Amino acid sequence: MNQIIIGSGNQHKIEEIKAFFSEIKIDFKALPEHRNLTEVVEDGKSYKENALKKARQRALELNEIVLADDSGLSVDYLDGAPGIYSARFGGGGLDDEEKYLKILSILDGVPLEKRKAAFISAVALVDPFKNEEIVVEGRCEGFIAEEPSGANGFGYDPIFYLPKYNKTMAEISQVEKNKISHRARALKKMKAVLIKRYTE
Repeated sequence: MNQIIIGSGNQHKIEEIKAFFSEIKIDFKALPEHRNLTEVVEDGKSYKENALKKARQRALELNEIVLADDSGLSVDYLDGAPGIYSARFGGGGLDDEEKYLKILSILDGVPLEKRKAAFISAVALVDPFKNEEIVVEGRCEGFIAEEPSGANGFGYDPIFYLPKYNKTMAEISQVEKNKISHRARALKKMKAVLIKRYTE
């Protein structure tokens, strides 16, 4: 069975990715804790560049096939911000709640129709054995809610409103999220690639 390392330190992402690929006969593993890995400097100009940089660096360090993602929230009213800086929005040291409350503060008084937003995810696969690099992208459209709601999910999920469900991303089930989220849509594309290259 092929082994693929998930190049992320975010436990929520790792669990989400493992769950999504649970039906594929590939052994997905987290980064080895015993290795003192160098932090990846995410200085790319796009989600795709950052995802590929993470996957390349970890594949080189570990000599393993690595899957990595970069994702974020793009708010139209904020000219696409926080975008690729979503994880570092508001300065270092802020937790998820502090980040999304800052966005709600900036958008205070802005009507819902002007709060259009999108979650965007790029997923990269680097295979050092086949000398292959593959990057796919997924989007999920929605709006920024006027207040946070829901205890599921993580990151900006509690303020990302989905009109189709009349709920935030943090209020829908993980099963439902795995059908419609930005990461799920990117992973669905990657799943087809993995099945073709590693299981057929």
